[in-house]
Amino acid sequence: MAQASFHRLTAGSWRFNSLFLGALLALMPGGFPAHLTSSFAPPQALAQSTVDEATTIRVYEQVSPAVVAINTRGGGGSGSIIDANGLILTNAHVVGSNRVVTVRLADGRSFEGDVVGYGQDRLDLAAVRLRGNPTGLPTVAIAPSNSVRVGQSAFAIGSPFGLQGTLTVGIVSRIDRDRNVIQTDAAINPGNSGGPLLNSGGQLIGVNTSIFTTGSSGGNVGIGFAIPTDAVQTFLASVRSGTATATATAPANRNRREPTPIALGAAVQGQLNTSSNVLPDGSFYNPYSFEGQAGQTVTIDMTSPDIDPYLILLAEGQEDFSIQDDDSGGGLNARISVQLPYTGSYIVLANALAEGESGRYQLRISQGSGGNGAGPTPSGTILRQQGNLGPSDRTLQDGSFFQEFPFRGQAGQTVRIRLESADFDTYLIVLDANRNRIADNDDATPDTTNSEITLRLPRDGVYTVLVNSYGPGERGRFVLTVE
Repeated sequence: MAQASFHRLTAGSWRFNSLFLGALLALMPGGFPAHLTSSFAPPQALAQSTVDEATTIRVYEQVSPAVVAINTRGGGGSGSIIDANGLILTNAHVVGSNRVVTVRLADGRSFEGDVVGYGQDRLDLAAVRLRGNPTGLPTVAIAPSNSVRVGQSAFAIGSPFGLQGTLTVGIVSRIDRDRNVIQTDAAINPGNSGGPLLNSGGQLIGVNTSIFTTGSSGGNVGIGFAIPTDAVQTFLASVRSGTATATATAPANRNRREPTPIALGAAVQGQLNTSSNVLPDGSFYNPYSFEGQAGQTVTIDMTSPDIDPYLILLAEGQEDFSIQDDDSGGGLNARISVQLPYTGSYIVLANALAEGESGRYQLRISQGSGGNGAGPTPSGTILRQQGNLGPSDRTLQDGSFFQEFPFRGQAGQTVRIRLESADFDTYLIVLDANRNRIADNDDATPDTTNSEITLRLPRDGVYTVLVNSYGPGERGRFVLTVE
């Protein structure tokens, strides 16, 4: 089954940004490989695209006067002033069922505001009209629809934990066009909901709507989501025409269930239902945690007679590590087999592929590798991952899709990395811990489109393999092996 595109929840490892591209260019002997040369900007252009202090200050000074704090009986959040007469854009889950809210402006003034419309079909948007007929208010400009790009700078302004006027900076990590949502690594915390996500011109490119978190504190772990401007503009048009619904349909952001500890070698029976946590795409998940050692190989299996299982593996406090799988366990079952790069706590999300999918499942975490659905894994294998490269993934500037897979290595260790696919022309890139390219390969031999790299690792640390397609838009199944 094709993977739901929204499930690409890579925490922080999506920072394939201009600084990294510049490093790639500088370190590539003889220049870029042919399929990258035409699409990568020269070093001068990359340097110009890097966010500098002056840009950050300008965006904040330009927009922060138009960002408000919204308070309700049950909580609050943030919002943006959209017109000078006091129309506020925010999230439906921020205002909840309250028909009247309190709005505090950046200049300290407070107004009561009437909720005048909600987004339809679970769209987490709401509009508030300030009472008292204010005029001349500062406003947030809205960027044109479909103008946002992966890798561009992103600025979030809001009231995280009640601290009004807080600015955080990151990049646009991913655009999910199927679910119509923007992912960013700009820190978004409780209270940021409803506030603007901005481009370097100070224009609103999205409304911050939710975060991914694994604990009761609700803190940011590098994954935030925003509703893009095409949906915003459609919603505002309905508000201004008086046709917006008066009933909230968006679900509350629910990530309150803490990870349940599970021992290696153990299996648990679980169920995804309305008491589970919910990802922004509406899919249920239950979090689990286990303790692992660097270099240890573990296999995680999720099977179910009721749902299409989906697995996500994260490392606590390590934003560069994330692995996901849909069907590598055979049939619709999910399996991840990986050599752990860190010593510490790992988080497993037992998830379903589709929105609202519920039912029973079994989760098992065992030591050793089960081959990830691609046959038995020989002794000495560090990582063996079967996956599907396609439109749900990030792209390089030439339009070719890629995924990232980390592994831990030691100085002087020789590793053999193979990328095989019957569906597309593969391309391999290996990065060191500083995101510098240290090896790449297109075709292992003249008579194959599979890729292979044999590499003597220069130092201890975590390395990253980029699974890439040679041509733009190429897609299909692949098997990655690191041994």
